[in-house]
Amino acid sequence: MKQSILNAVSVLCVFFLTVISTAQAEMADKPVSYDAQLTGYKYPFPVKHYVFLSQNQSLKMNYMWLPGDTEKPVVVLLHGKNFNGAYWQQTAQWLSDRGYSVLIPDQIGFGKSSKPVNYQYSFSVLAHNTRQLMSSLKIDKAIVVGHSMGGMLATRFALNYPETTHKLILVNPIGLENYLHYVTYQDVGFFMKGELKSTAEGVVAYQQKNYYDGQWNDTYAALAEPLIGWLQGSDWPQLAQVSALTYDMIFTQPVVEEFKDLQVPAALILGTRDRTGPGRNWMKPGVDYELGRYDRLGDQIRQRNPAIDVYELDGLGHLPQIEDFERFEAVFDRALTGP
Repeated sequence: MKQSILNAVSVLCVFFLTVISTAQAEMADKPVSYDAQLTGYKYPFPVKHYVFLSQNQSLKMNYMWLPGDTEKPVVVLLHGKNFNGAYWQQTAQWLSDRGYSVLIPDQIGFGKSSKPVNYQYSFSVLAHNTRQLMSSLKIDKAIVVGHSMGGMLATRFALNYPETTHKLILVNPIGLENYLHYVTYQDVGFFMKGELKSTAEGVVAYQQKNYYDGQWNDTYAALAEPLIGWLQGSDWPQLAQVSALTYDMIFTQPVVEEFKDLQVPAALILGTRDRTGPGRNWMKPGVDYELGRYDRLGDQIRQRNPAIDVYELDGLGHLPQIEDFERFEAVFDRALTGP
């Protein structure tokens, strides 16, 4: 009997490992390709666009807009570097069901928005573009939520436009460390070379290891599809250059030193398993600091600004809103409605 149970468990383990491996292989090998505007890639809500001038260029900023109860604040959701606004679907729907109006832009250089290569990318210009979009929609004030790189952008937005920011909420943001204190500066050409070497298999392997603790499923695969489609599309050289330019601002435009200057209520939601540490592969000689210890960063941020509320989610990684939405929504609700 005992041996039968062990055999059954063994079979199940092999089955689940096979499912995970098959999903990874299918995503990496999937013959999908997208152009620079992700034509053919469906977003979860209707996509609108805002045309405006920036740096003497006519640009198009795509966004999703879910109007809600006018008595509740608007929530602006800012995406990370390897994503677009679509991955906020579950969070946006949850907010909408509770009466919040929700704005989900694709930043210039990302998603379905314009991808200029002759553009000075900065968190300040992206914040300015977002503020202009809000003005066009007559949004005077909002709760600004940023994930990953979007957390650096959301912080810059709150610093530049405190009168427009009702509250700042950061979800596993990068930029909780000033990276150039610890890593050697690399120029845009360095990142361009790296991007041009990217492969679909590499994207899956990186996200599986760094985002999802070795797990992989259809949800995770679907979120990787736009990036893989770009890699396999004819516009990838242009997109690789844009990606390299936006890597530069992560290293050269830190926000953490200014956390003490925040004039708005702020909350930090951290999946403590996260180890995202941009630049850890080119640390300065003699530096033994460990980047990306999100299990320690909450305390470091409290020391910088004790007014920032920190919510920690043990066992979750870089995308807690994707890995375990039920656990995420509990602390997200507290961050939204708290003082």
